[in-house]
Amino acid sequence: MSTVFFASDLQGVAARYRTLWDRALAERPSAIFLGGDLLPVDLLHGTHNGDYEGDFIEDFLAGGFLTLHKAMGDQAPRVFLVPGNDDAAATMPAFERAASKGAWEPLHLLKAQLGQRPIYGYGCVPPSALALKDWERYDVSRYVDPGAISPEDGWRSVPMERHLVRYYTIHRDLDHLTGVDDLSDAILLFHTPPHDTLLDHAGLEGQQVDHVPMDTHVGSIAVRRLIERRQPWLTLHGHVQGSWRRTGSWKQKLGRTTMINAAHDGPQLALVRIDLDRPFDAERELIGV
Repeated sequence: MSTVFFASDLQGVAARYRTLWDRALAERPSAIFLGGDLLPVDLLHGTHNGDYEGDFIEDFLAGGFLTLHKAMGDQAPRVFLVPGNDDAAATMPAFERAASKGAWEPLHLLKAQLGQRPIYGYGCVPPSALALKDWERYDVSRYVDPGAISPEDGWRSVPMERHLVRYYTIHRDLDHLTGVDDLSDAILLFHTPPHDTLLDHAGLEGQQVDHVPMDTHVGSIAVRRLIERRQPWLTLHGHVQGSWRRTGSWKQKLGRTTMINAAHDGPQLALVRIDLDRPFDAERELIGV
């Protein structure tokens, strides 16, 4: 299988997407994975943003991928994506309409197949200090880290029944998503990284809330436990944009599993190229836009 592309946390910057499309047209990857935080932070209900005057999701974003598909014909990459915690759930109908036209394949809480490899997607993150809670879940229990806001507080762009907010966890969702499947050849596309790794360092050392130290690792315990226990072939992550700068690493192995975080805290497009047969040999390029 040819190389695949992975990018995350593009935050609605039009120039990053245009650069991604240009590279895809030139290099012809078999698939493109997008790990969430796809939209401008202040975008809601598909309205315009400062980078692009018009409907960002269905006009610019879907239009760009559909144009790429048309230009590449039978060689067009499949595009898999999950939402991130900055992507309001109210925008999901626009993503579904674009999916029905063939722009991409939404993967949150869904399973797909790429060649011989199963693919699973999940966009939620553990409780954070941000107010928007559409894609936040309790992790393995109803514990909330110091400085974070409970999923039962904050606000949601789409209402969710209170008992679901209170009792659904990332751990529960992942059990439901993967069941008893053999994950040894699987690719898992997440927004959150696994907890206490080189990929989830938030730079909170020495910070306290009410004299309680904050955990500088903000990834998901449930995701880490799944990786340790089930040992998937490859996991893809985003969300913690500066972790690579703090730890010096954007990829790591946990047992036989290769874990990659494509989130980047600079203005460039961080493009990760992955040979799915040798994922730990993946290369990352920071491309000026």
